[in-house]
Amino acid sequence: MTAEKHVLGLIAGQGRLPFLVAKGAKKAGLKVICVGLADNVKPGLNNEVDVFYKVAIARPGNWIRKLKKHGVTRTIMVGRVAKSQLFTPWRILHYLPDWRTLRIYYWRLRGKDKQSDMVLDALADELASGGILLENSTMYCREHMASAGIMTKRKLNSSVKDDIEFGWQIVKKLGELDIGQAIAVKEREVIAVEAIEGTAKMIERTGRFCKSGGWTLIKASKPNQDMRFDVPCVGTDTIRSLAENGGKCLVVEAQKTIIIDKPETIKLADQLGITILGH
Repeated sequence: MTAEKHVLGLIAGQGRLPFLVAKGAKKAGLKVICVGLADNVKPGLNNEVDVFYKVAIARPGNWIRKLKKHGVTRTIMVGRVAKSQLFTPWRILHYLPDWRTLRIYYWRLRGKDKQSDMVLDALADELASGGILLENSTMYCREHMASAGIMTKRKLNSSVKDDIEFGWQIVKKLGELDIGQAIAVKEREVIAVEAIEGTAKMIERTGRFCKSGGWTLIKASKPNQDMRFDVPCVGTDTIRSLAENGGKCLVVEAQKTIIIDKPETIKLADQLGITILGH
């Protein structure tokens, strides 16, 4: 095996997922070189990788230089970047974009809608032009992918089955329009739709709207999901929040959703009376 095949790059954002990818890659015998996006990466990731750099979110040129310094050509990009950060006052001064960011926006995205998918595709193309190829983000954490069917002890009643049938096509349509990846449903009514705030905040909002509880959270991938980035994720925090806000069922797309720390998440769901279903 060549030196290049012994090393993997990791572009890391928020949450636990970068930790799982790092662990899986290390288990596969790879040296992990990580660039953590400042103001997003979770503390402690530096202890789970071989080399760690904190980098500015709007300076992909710096990511490329740091990764290539260690012979990286293959990279995984995981972990959410809070979109709300991109709408803060003085954001231009805060992020100070480099020439590659400017080229993404004013050349690769010229005349195109600047939706998330378009921006991520353009970013992937820009990284590739610098010799960094993005790979399937799930390849080193496949044991955490959602499986088909009920994964918990608690089963579904007929009304929840109706809600899932009603809501599934709606959430897939929202993904197609790049609005969000999740909805909350009860009695064939949409209570809340995920937008820029993310799933966690949407769950809290649903709890305020539906005081009686008993609602279902449906989370799905986008049509033709690019598995290199923005793969739907749920975890123990999702389950705790569902229980606190009256949710009783979590529906995710099988083989296209990552259940972070899957055994612990399923165990917690059983303890809190939440059903998890892979659709």
